[in-house]
Amino acid sequence: MPNFLAFFSFVIVTLYTPGPNTIMAMSNASRYGFKKSMEFNLGVLCGIIVIMNLCSIFSLTVYRLIPSVKPVMTAVGAAYIFWLAWRTYQSKPRLEGEEENEGKDTNTFLTGLILQFVNPKLILFGITVISSFILPYYNSPLLLMFFSVFLAFMGFGALICWSLFGSLFQRTYQKNNRLINTVMALLLVYCAIALFL
Repeated sequence: MPNFLAFFSFVIVTLYTPGPNTIMAMSNASRYGFKKSMEFNLGVLCGIIVIMNLCSIFSLTVYRLIPSVKPVMTAVGAAYIFWLAWRTYQSKPRLEGEEENEGKDTNTFLTGLILQFVNPKLILFGITVISSFILPYYNSPLLLMFFSVFLAFMGFGALICWSLFGSLFQRTYQKNNRLINTVMALLLVYCAIALFL
């Protein structure tokens, strides 16, 4: 029986913490407005759907070709989650005006789509969540496709939140970053431990 609490904790903490997608969504919304930033966000959504499906195919292939790899993939997934917890705990807020690629047009569908193929956080998230939380219980290609789309829309929800509340959340995060990071890191530690329970 899957541990849905650990699954959702990992998904929410990973997708809603700052990363390339959420920072860009917040930046674009603050510069161009919410409606105009949707083009980038839709590109990200399409890119996440593709990446999640590729991660599902990769993980399923490895599981089927090398059945004994399950404990190894679980251990690697747990190690990555512990590393994420440490990085989350240590991370500092991005200061206002401290933006990458400032002055370049980052608010396009194509930019959002291509960003997913060079986004290590997303790729590692996809492989970890699928191999650690989904494949041990479900391995039907149709169900994996469903989970891929579901995870993509969860990520899209994070983008919308960061776009809508970007500047407010950024100020709140800057003021309370140590507390927020500690809570999120502890949730990630719980997720890593739950993989072995």
